[in-house]
Amino acid sequence: MLSDSLSLLQAAGLILLSLVGCGGGGSGTTPIVEPPPAQCTFTNPLGVGADPWVVKQGGSYYYIQSISNGIWVAKSNTLSGVIAAPPAKVWAPADTGWNRTNVWAPELHFINGRWYIYYAAGVSGPPFLTQHAGVLQSAGTDALGPYTDKGMLYTGDSLGTGTGNRWAIDLTVSQLGGQIYAVWSGWANNASTDKTPQQLYIARMDTPTSIATNRVLLTAPTASWERGTELDLDEGPEFIQHGADVFIEYSTRESWLKDYQLGQLHLQSAAADPMNAASWTKTGPVFSGNAAVFGVGHASFTTSPDGSEDWIVYHSKISTTPGWDRDIRMQKFTWSASGEPVFGSAVVAGTKLGRPSGECP
Repeated sequence: MLSDSLSLLQAAGLILLSLVGCGGGGSGTTPIVEPPPAQCTFTNPLGVGADPWVVKQGGSYYYIQSISNGIWVAKSNTLSGVIAAPPAKVWAPADTGWNRTNVWAPELHFINGRWYIYYAAGVSGPPFLTQHAGVLQSAGTDALGPYTDKGMLYTGDSLGTGTGNRWAIDLTVSQLGGQIYAVWSGWANNASTDKTPQQLYIARMDTPTSIATNRVLLTAPTASWERGTELDLDEGPEFIQHGADVFIEYSTRESWLKDYQLGQLHLQSAAADPMNAASWTKTGPVFSGNAAVFGVGHASFTTSPDGSEDWIVYHSKISTTPGWDRDIRMQKFTWSASGEPVFGSAVVAGTKLGRPSGECP
């Protein structure tokens, strides 16, 4: 039979490899392990970029990014291929207005039959003193648009007064118990320097384009592993829901330095109020760089095509030199017996990794 013939050929190949391995004075005792077929592997990094947001919807993966002050979306049938897929420009700001420059960290969310893009932008910079959160709404179910600009989201302390809005970036959303919540990184007060500490805030939303409450301080960079050498900051919050457990993974320490890393908030129970900071337990760091991978952070989380695996997509610094030159990487993660995500160690560039389950023939 064909399968028997293939098995014999494979066995012969292994014997030949073993004989070759015994040459040159080797002991011949080390087993030779064949790597996965080339078409079933990939290596990091996947490309140049920062703040990666990848989402799976309807059998497709979408990767959204800011390029040349516009927002672009790429689509792919595979997770390993979406970062390199050709992107389409879906939106660019007008030359005037609150969001005319410094378009940062867009995210793409499918809520109640439409796509929403959350992003940060401002009117000037550097210094980046005017960043606020905005939202776009798709006309239909196509993630490639068209989109309508629904304006700035309120991220301050005096909802309804038209005043008191506060600096905000990296806004993300999630539905918990049928209620939409927004979480973002912000300043306690607007400031005259962008070297201002950043905290995480939360608010309820009445629609995907409208904040319904004043912000509540969720967490501040007070733990020793959150304290930087130049600036204390928490940013890049992202939700993970796993069964009944809800987590927020976020980036902490300086984004331009090699010790940028991930911390975690865990909602204590499904009945706990997400708007109460005491409902969340902080731990960290939960994902850090190493001697070969630096400044890991601003991650997003998705699953393999067949849904059997969980994957983290993140950026890392290209070198230890201070700055924002970064690339995009991904790797599989698992779960502990107690239900916590286990991200492991950042995989060294060039290491062959098996592609997400369901991608290989």
